Amino acid sequence: MSQQAAQIESRIRGYILENLLFSSNPSDLANGASLLEQGIIDSTGVLEIVMFLEGEFGLSIKASDMLPENFDSVDNMVRFVLRLQGGT
Repeated sequence: MSQQAAQIESRIRGYILENLLFSSNPSDLANGASLLEQGIIDSTGVLEIVMFLEGEFGLSIKASDMLPENFDSVDNMVRFVLRLQGGT
């Protein structure tokens, strides 16, 4: 994982742990875990994450990008942010 990806991952994990899981325990969230299947997020949660990603990383996320596969796990969100930023 590149340093850029690690920083993105840390910020996304921190947001989810603090705002959606109300936890400070990093082991409560596996990077590859399905947030939808585990009931951590629903459609409203996806919108919250979209607003966080836009504000935190200066992104503009199109409605056509609001697909479960982009927001279902920390790993997927990291790849999505890197792709929008023009990274790998």
